[in-house]
Amino acid sequence: MIEKKLMASVFFSYSHKDEPLRDELEIHLAMLKRQGVIDAWHDRRIGAGEVIDQTISENLENADITLLLVSPDFLASDYCYDVEMTRALERHEEGNAKVIPVILRPCDWHSARFGKLLATPTDGKPVTKFPDKDEAFLEIVKAIKRAAEQVISAPIKPQTGLSAYPPTEQTAPVRHALRSSNLRIRKSFTDHDRDTFLDDAFDYMANFFEGSLAELERRNPSIRTRFRRIDARHFSAAIYENGKSISSCRIWQGSQNSFTSGLVYAYGDTGSDSSFNEQLRIEDDGHMMYLKPLGMQFHQPAAKEKLTNEGASEYYWNLLIHPLQE
Repeated sequence: MIEKKLMASVFFSYSHKDEPLRDELEIHLAMLKRQGVIDAWHDRRIGAGEVIDQTISENLENADITLLLVSPDFLASDYCYDVEMTRALERHEEGNAKVIPVILRPCDWHSARFGKLLATPTDGKPVTKFPDKDEAFLEIVKAIKRAAEQVISAPIKPQTGLSAYPPTEQTAPVRHALRSSNLRIRKSFTDHDRDTFLDDAFDYMANFFEGSLAELERRNPSIRTRFRRIDARHFSAAIYENGKSISSCRIWQGSQNSFTSGLVYAYGDTGSDSSFNEQLRIEDDGHMMYLKPLGMQFHQPAAKEKLTNEGASEYYWNLLIHPLQE
């Protein structure tokens, strides 16, 4: 009788700097968990009294699919790169598991040892570069589902790789414990976390504006646009109709401890940082960071919302395009 797995076990290899993105990905995997297609594990599930390195190694050895959540911090982590990734690739080459690189943030991953593997999202486009991160996570979920279905449909074969720990005397079927999905606890965010969040938000917004201006011009023959990256912390955008300037703005990244912190918006594509018309500040609810408008633009309905990078970019884009829609 050919035995087959009932579900695929998924191991997250990631840097703790990317924990918010890992949390978002796990939320998107909820349906695969509910359907019994996968069971996911990462080091935040290590219980009190367990030996950390041993528990991680045992779960990595038992994983059917290892997700490499790739970012600059992942590549810089000796443990992620030299320990988890190395062993995951060995098991992949032995045919005992699958490795899926998941590109979270822009980095030089093509030259890494796993660079030859097909990455997700499509073409290795980083999650943070998508205007809508949900679309990126959906692509990732589909890739994981395909891999899990291959694991479930394949006959079980003995492991041939060497484990860092000896096998137990009696082999028993793996039982997946029932658990709640409500496992989030409060987090504290450091100045580094906030600065990194702001860097990513600014880069996302710059790409969002550049792409939106290009698409606006493509769809409207009478419209011309101009995007200018002034420096690493400033960009400007302008819209012209039949050659006449209709709307323009400057957006810049303020300093955390200054009056103009967060992401700052000013009408007009010239001027100084001392004058502005709206501001998005970084706040957190104990679980995640988000951007919140100061509320200086009363015609915008989003002043009390917790804005993602996409929501913040849309909020400022609406300020720029509003004169064309009145």
